[in-house]
Amino acid sequence: MATNGEEQKTQVSRHQEVGHKSLLQSDALYQYILETSVYPREPESMKELRDITAKHPWNLMTTSADEGQFLNMLLKLINAKNTMEIGVYTGYSLLATALALPEDGKILAMDINRENYELGLPVIQKAGVAHKIDFREGPALPVLDLMVEDQKNHGSFDFIFVDADKDNYINYHKRLIELVKIGGLIGYDNTLWNGSVVAPPDAPLRKYVRYYRDFVLELNKALAADPRIEICMLPVGDGITLCRRIK
Repeated sequence: MATNGEEQKTQVSRHQEVGHKSLLQSDALYQYILETSVYPREPESMKELRDITAKHPWNLMTTSADEGQFLNMLLKLINAKNTMEIGVYTGYSLLATALALPEDGKILAMDINRENYELGLPVIQKAGVAHKIDFREGPALPVLDLMVEDQKNHGSFDFIFVDADKDNYINYHKRLIELVKIGGLIGYDNTLWNGSVVAPPDAPLRKYVRYYRDFVLELNKALAADPRIEICMLPVGDGITLCRRIK
């Protein structure tokens, strides 16, 4: 018969494996949030896309359902109309955004992999929001550089969501701060990075977690010191830091 200590170790291990999108240390508590607050109000199209994505071998890259719900409400609260998303994957967060925007709202969406995006595209089309999306395949930095060169793009975005290559987050921020309007928001995903931001140097971490951790730590330090923004780091999903441009 398992001891309490063994049961706790098993629970921690299970959390690390199946709860990777939640920083809550109890899988039962996270499941309660999902089943009580998130799943009953999740649009059918988002549920369909979440189910499709769950079967993909890289499903851990997707935005969690509770974070999708949060983004959807946040965009409505700030009356966002012109937005950008860097890192699309199959489009779960993109769909959450598109559903929140008005009919004439726009999303500039960039990802290096069109194939993943097209996996979710039929669901997005069926939801009637595909016309809001301008998808561009390829690295985002060259596109951003061109946009920054054109003064008319400065301060033109209400909201920007970044869930892409963590080693470029600082490079994205240098450009995005010019493109988001004063009073607008930039959301950086994964800023608590599986909880590894507080892990000791010798902690046993997955290879990809260890590789990107220093980049996430660098970003967090830079955002905290940036006088152009107000910030709020939230333990939603894998951690999301909201940056409100103030100058």
